[in-house]
Amino acid sequence: MDPQRFSRITGTGSYLPARRVTNADLAAELATRGLETSDEWIVERTGIRARHFAAPEKGSSDLGVIAARHALEAAGRLPEDVDLIIVATSTPDMVFPSTATIIQRKLGIAGCPAFDMQAVCSGFVYALSVADSMIRTGAANCALVIGAEVFSRILDFNDRTTCVLFGDGAGAVVLESSTEPGILASKLHADGKYRDILCVPGTVSGGQISGVPLLKMDGQAVFKLAVGVLDEVAREVLEAAGRSAADIDWLVPHQANIRIMQGTARKLRLPPERVVVTVHEHGNTSAASIPLALDHAVRKGQVKKGETLLLEGVGGGFTWGAVLLDL
Repeated sequence: MDPQRFSRITGTGSYLPARRVTNADLAAELATRGLETSDEWIVERTGIRARHFAAPEKGSSDLGVIAARHALEAAGRLPEDVDLIIVATSTPDMVFPSTATIIQRKLGIAGCPAFDMQAVCSGFVYALSVADSMIRTGAANCALVIGAEVFSRILDFNDRTTCVLFGDGAGAVVLESSTEPGILASKLHADGKYRDILCVPGTVSGGQISGVPLLKMDGQAVFKLAVGVLDEVAREVLEAAGRSAADIDWLVPHQANIRIMQGTARKLRLPPERVVVTVHEHGNTSAASIPLALDHAVRKGQVKKGETLLLEGVGGGFTWGAVLLDL
């Protein structure tokens, strides 16, 4: 590994499907199933006011390729400049090939490595860390790191405690080799003993669905675990980079639940105005949520070049991780 070789984010992009579903819309739909909820109930517990659902004929690759093109445009790069594609997703277009190879084809390029990363809501942090390692070792120079999800396909709309939380979307970054540090440190973790508190316990076997192919979650258990591990990994990555919480200009967390995000910020003694929050507009988009939030903040001038960002996520598996970077 070249000690003078680093990776930096040079462009961001995102995409949300056209269909916007407000809490009132969802409450009306659930009422037809005999389930009661309300905008007030959802906002109070999650901070979510709306989410976007993809059209039935659209898959994660369709959302991801648009986000990727926006990121490439922002970076001033063409698809043929890309020599690595990593897609973080839990809702791939098909069992195989990877959604990354499908996006590769839609971008009109070929030859470079392309693969999916499956760490659920931590997926983008995992993918960014892997891309950083590959760039540092010289295995790549210009990577597309994408988070893309169509979680609406795996929601149980007879379970009001989970179906109100998630939405569809995509976010992407272009990560390039640099002589100046960009990504300062990353830390990744997993503990499979917690797999049952957030999972989709189904699969395809013999041409039939085996198990239950819908999302199941123990919300209280996830909340309790998430706040603790996010604080721990934040401090771990800061220590690895030789920085302190006071050096963080922006916390860009996985947009799962406003309470989890606020809890993490409090533990790091970060004021609320230093937390990038977009969960109210798109709900939990799993692996897409961090790059979605990052792109939103960059494009509105909230997050600026040269600032220090802490990206962190937690998801089913149970997985969690953080990346500290200078933009």
